[in-house]
Amino acid sequence: MADKDYASDSDEEQVQVEKEPEPESPPEDTSLTNPDVITKYQEAAKIAQGVLLDVVARCVPDAKIVDICRFGDEAIESRVANIFKNKGKNGKVAMKGIAFPVCVSVNDAVCHLSPLESDTSFAPLAAGDMVKIDLGVHIDGFIAVVAHTVIVPGEKALSEAEIARRNNVISAAYAASEVAVRLLKPGNTNNQVTAAIKQVADAFDVRPISGTLMHQMKQYVIDGNKMILLKEEPEHKIETCTFEAGEVYAIDIAMSTGEGKPRETGARTTVYKRAVEKKYSLRNKSSRQFFNDVNKRFPTLPFSVRSFTDETTARLGIRECVNHELLMPYPVLNERADEFVSHVKVTVLLLPSGNTAQVTGLLPSTYLSAVSSPLPAAPAAGAETAASAATAVVPAPVLPESVEGLATKGSAAFPVANTLFYVLQSQRPVAVPAAIVDLIQQAPLESKKKANKKKKAATEAK
Repeated sequence: MADKDYASDSDEEQVQVEKEPEPESPPEDTSLTNPDVITKYQEAAKIAQGVLLDVVARCVPDAKIVDICRFGDEAIESRVANIFKNKGKNGKVAMKGIAFPVCVSVNDAVCHLSPLESDTSFAPLAAGDMVKIDLGVHIDGFIAVVAHTVIVPGEKALSEAEIARRNNVISAAYAASEVAVRLLKPGNTNNQVTAAIKQVADAFDVRPISGTLMHQMKQYVIDGNKMILLKEEPEHKIETCTFEAGEVYAIDIAMSTGEGKPRETGARTTVYKRAVEKKYSLRNKSSRQFFNDVNKRFPTLPFSVRSFTDETTARLGIRECVNHELLMPYPVLNERADEFVSHVKVTVLLLPSGNTAQVTGLLPSTYLSAVSSPLPAAPAAGAETAASAATAVVPAPVLPESVEGLATKGSAAFPVANTLFYVLQSQRPVAVPAAIVDLIQQAPLESKKKANKKKKAATEAK
């Protein structure tokens, strides 16, 4: 019996022996230390730049806003379809497409204007209209966003004072974006950026748009937890954060000649984003079908209702989804009708090396005309006046042959700060406050000193 029992126990032990589980493949590296990730950001940025230029070219008198938006969305989808077709290391084909639908906000409209085919309340573009273009592209969830302000070509009767106000708000937005990018360095804080933007706005006598937040971006996340306030306000408080190498940010600048307090004026909201943390069992069948489609096509990133073939069903589904907070709306916001609004957005990578790379963004819309305008001469020694002391003359930079070069080379193809101020200087009656030039010139130096100090402290600690 004992032998039989022993044999039985031995057999039982052999049956229970299981194969060792195969080692799990390491999680995919989605940081900027991975060259493949850098490549995806670069490709997304190239497409965003190219589509932006094509959209700018369509901002002409009598063009319909909905046609421009639809063209831009289709251009993004068409161009991303031609890249990254093969399976990646994870055995899957990378998702790619629109990270933010094309919005064309005209004159006092600040943002998020992306009409539906059925919307007939928006007039075609007219000569002299101030157009804010906003869009985003992603490759495998790695996002490149960009916004740009253009003036529709043609004559529009404006007084010298109105031209000055319009040019000031354009200049302020681009100067503020330049300052913000320069301050976006490891070791600096979001509060530093907000304070610097205020200096720019004050210098140009314009106001940052209230409630605007700039976000860190991650894979499939367009609004990360780290944020930068465009304008410090008592009702809008965020945590202080320190920038770190390996992070990606959207620098989003909107300026107004008015109070900077936009409001909803009744324009239909058409841009939404899935609120991934919210759960609810929808009762209406058509709402469930619509929401399933959203989860499949736009699980985390913003989309336009225009992307759905059945607009009526989509609008009904959206209503229930918004009521139960399953979708987050991006409402159309407007300033006062007689004010000018400018919008600039760029994508910035904080590389592991400590360098900062701005991968999207164009020069002001007056770039081509500015190239042919000579720089104002520097004042003779001892002849400086109060007026010349208030402005700065910047040496002419080396300029690219054409704006189209930016679509493939990116904004690093030229010295952004010098070119920017060259353009602003050539637009009269706009002058660049010397304090803003100093602010930009000092920003990288300040970060470099901090970096060297940290490096020295680390060495001493060893």
